[in-house]
Amino acid sequence: MSKNLKVGISIGDINGIGLEVIIKTLSDPDVYKYCTPVVYGHTKVASFHRKAAGIQEFSFQVVSDAEHAHQGKPNMINCWEEDVKIELGESNPTGGKYALLSLQRATEDLVAGKIDALVTAPINKHNIQSDEFKFPGHTEYIQEKAKGGDSLMFLMGEDLKVGVVTGHVQVKDIVKGISKEAIVSKLRLMDQSLRKDFWVEKPKIAVLGLNPHAGDNGLLGTEEQEIISPAIEEAFNEGIFAFGPFPADGFFGKQAYSKFDAVLAMYHDQGLIPFKSLSFNYGVNYTAGLNVVRTSPDHGTGYDIAGKNMASPTSFRTALFMALHIVRQRREQEELQENHLPFSKISKDRD
Repeated sequence: MSKNLKVGISIGDINGIGLEVIIKTLSDPDVYKYCTPVVYGHTKVASFHRKAAGIQEFSFQVVSDAEHAHQGKPNMINCWEEDVKIELGESNPTGGKYALLSLQRATEDLVAGKIDALVTAPINKHNIQSDEFKFPGHTEYIQEKAKGGDSLMFLMGEDLKVGVVTGHVQVKDIVKGISKEAIVSKLRLMDQSLRKDFWVEKPKIAVLGLNPHAGDNGLLGTEEQEIISPAIEEAFNEGIFAFGPFPADGFFGKQAYSKFDAVLAMYHDQGLIPFKSLSFNYGVNYTAGLNVVRTSPDHGTGYDIAGKNMASPTSFRTALFMALHIVRQRREQEELQENHLPFSKISKDRD
C-alpha cells in the first residue's frame, strides 16, 4: 500500500475562508510526508486569497489532471479560464458558481479513482443552488454522484462522534424523517463505519430520544415507545450494540457520551450543538457509508473574517488527516481480509 496518498480538495465559496485555510494547511511541509494534495480551483483566485491573508512564499504547481500531480508540492487544477471578481465576505451567485465548478471536477475525479479521498472546503448552501445543484449540502450531492445508497453525516471529534438520522431538513419536517427503518439504517452505517473505518471491534452506540426527556413515558410524545425503542431492539438483534433512547439534555450534561463510541441523534441541532460546543475548530464532518472517502471541516464559509488572516486551519487540517486515516484503515483491513486474518486478533480498537 502506497504511503503517499493523493487527496483532492475543493475550494468552497471563493468569497469565504476556504482558500485561506487550504493554503495555511498546505504551507506545512509535514503534509507532503503523507499525501499529495490536488486543489480544484484556479491559481489566480488562490493568489488573491494568499495576498489578502498576507501569506508569503506559497504557490501552486499547475497540472491538467490529477494523475499528473507532483509529489511534495501543492498541485492546482484550473477548473475555469475566465477572470473572476472576488468580493470577500459577500454571499453572491459568483461564489456559488465557482464553488460548484470546483466541487464537480473534484467529485468526478473522486468517483473515477483519480484521487484517494476528497476534502471539501465550506460552501454556502444557498448561493450554490442551481439546475445542477439541488441538494441541501455536500453530503447529499456526493452521495448521489457516488451512486451510493443511504449515507450518514458523521461528526468526528477527540471526545465525541455524532451521527444524525435527519440531516439538513426543516424543523417542521423532522418527525416525518423519523422512522424505524431510517434509524436502523443509520445504526447499521454507524456500526459499519466504526468497525471498517476506525477499527472499533465492538462499537457501543448511544441513541438519543426525539422528545424532551425522551418522551417521559409517553407524556411528552410517543415516538420513543413506538419508533425509536423498536429500532434499537431490531439493531441489537442484528448484533449492533445500540442503547437508549436517552434524553439528550441529561445525556450530554452528565457526559454520558464518554461511555460510548458514538452517538446517534435524531436531528441536526440535537447532535451538532453539543458536538460543536465540545469540538469546534477541530471537528470533522465525515460522510460515512459510501465507497469513497469525503471529509470536511466543521465550520462554515466564515464571511465575517474572510481575507483577514484570522481563519484557523485546524479543523481543515484535521479533516485532511482524517481522510487519509480512513483510506489507510480501509485498505489495510482489506489486505488483512484477503490474507484471511481475523479482525479480532489484529486490533481491538484502532480509533
